[in-house]
Amino acid sequence: MSELRQERSGATLTLTLDRPAKMNALSGALVDALLAALDAAHRDGTRLVVFRGEGKNFSAGFDFGGYQDQSEGDLLLRFTRIEQLLQAIYHAPFETLALAHGKNFGAGVDLIGVCSRRVATTEASFRMPGLRFGLVLGTRRFALQVGADTARDILAESKTFGSEEGLRIGFLTQVAGIPEWPDVIARTAEAAAALPPDAHARLVAATRSDTRDADLSELVRSAAAPGLKMRIAEYLVPAAAVTPAAAAMGRGPIAKE
Repeated sequence: MSELRQERSGATLTLTLDRPAKMNALSGALVDALLAALDAAHRDGTRLVVFRGEGKNFSAGFDFGGYQDQSEGDLLLRFTRIEQLLQAIYHAPFETLALAHGKNFGAGVDLIGVCSRRVATTEASFRMPGLRFGLVLGTRRFALQVGADTARDILAESKTFGSEEGLRIGFLTQVAGIPEWPDVIARTAEAAAALPPDAHARLVAATRSDTRDADLSELVRSAAAPGLKMRIAEYLVPAAAVTPAAAAMGRGPIAKE
C-alpha cells in the first residue's frame, strides 16, 4: 500500500502523506515516493504542488521505528535523502504549498518550512528537536526564514511554537482553518499560473540562496559522527529509565515529544 497519495487537478498536484497510524512520519519509502513525485513534476507541466497530511497531523518527522536494527550508515543515508527532498522542494521551479495541522516535529516541520507558501490551522504546533541528538538538518534555511537569533533560541531549547508565533516570526505565511484550504489552494494556483514557468524559475533562483552543498555537508558531518544510534537512543529513552547498554540497543520506554 502506498504511503503517498497523489491527486491532480489541472496543473496542481496534491501530495498527501498517508501514514496516519504513524503520524505521517517520514519512512524511507515515503521519502523516496515524494522525491519521485517531485522529479516527475519537473517534466509534466505542474505549476503548483500542495503538501498535506492524512489524519491528526501533517508529519511527525523522521520515522525512528526499527532504527536500532539499522546500521549508522543506513541511518545516515536516510537523513541524506530527507535533506535532498527538502532541497528539491526549496529550489523547485514551481509553486509549493504546505497545509499543516496538528502536532508536527523535526523533518516534518522542515518539510513545511521549505515550501514557498506555508499555511497552518490555529491549533497546529511545531517542534524541531534534531540538535538534541546532534543532527544539523535544515538549520541554515530556518535561520534565513525567521532570523538567526530567533532560530538559535528555538533550536537550542527545542522549543515548541504555535501557529500565531509561527506567523509572527515568518515561519508561516498564513493561518487558516481546514474549511478554508480549498480557497487557499485555488488562490495559490491562480497566482502560480500568472507567471510563465521560466519566469517563476528565475524568481526562485534570484530569491533563494543556493546553499545546497553546504547544507548537505553540514548534515553529513553531524550524522556521521560516531555514536549516532546512541545519541538517538538517549533522545528517545529517558536516561534514568534504562541502563546505558539498554539505551544503546534502543530499549526502554519511549519518551514523549
